[in-house]
Formats: sequence, C-alpha cells, structure tokens
Amino acid sequence: PAKAEEYYLPAGKLLAGNPKQSLWNHYVDATGRFSTGIWQSEVGKWNIAYTEEEFCQLLEGVSIITDASGSAMKVRAGDNFVIPRGFVGTWEVVEPTRKIYVIYEADAQPTTP
Repeated sequence: PAKAEEYYLPAGKLLAGNPKQSLWNHYVDATGRFSTGIWQSEVGKWNIAYTEEEFCQLLEGVSIITDASGSAMKVRAGDNFVIPRGFVGTWEVVEPTRKIYVIYEADAQPTTP
C-alpha cells in the first residue's frame, strides 16, 4: 500500500482553517502526467486553480466547490465529478472529506495535428 504524505496548505492559499491533508498516491505513469490515488482533508477552505483535469469520487464527507463567478456545487460521499483544467475558485471542506482522484496533467505545449 502507498504511504501517506501529510501536509498543510501554504498560508497564501488558505481562506479558513488550517486543514491537515493526506495523500496516498497509488500510481504515476512514466511521464508524470497521469496519476491516481486517495486524498483527504480536514475542515477548511482554500483557493484552487487547476492546471490538470481531475476526476473525483467522494468516499466520505461534504465539500463545496465554488467557481470564480460564485456558482457553487455541493458534493458528498457517493458523488462523482470532474474538475476541468483552467478551473479557478475555492474548495471548502464542510465535513472531513476523502476522495479517489484520477489526474491528467496535459502537456504545456499543445500538439498540432
């Protein structure tokens, strides 16, 4: 089994609380662009800006993901959703949250056909 990496967010991202977060990275491909594992967080709120595509399946808890225009999506255990590359907003953990994540970090230079 993967070993947990525990960390706290940088102060510049935090909006409320100081949630301890844990990450169990189960797989990373040879390019480092594709990864999957489990993430969990204590209660808190922080800014997010996605450079990756992320599929999430919530296993526990309740979170509110709000975009830059203020549109909020409440997600809870059992929900599946995608956060697209370029998404900017906030993530608020209302009840301690645990999710399965699948991330694809696109090439910074788009390829032309």
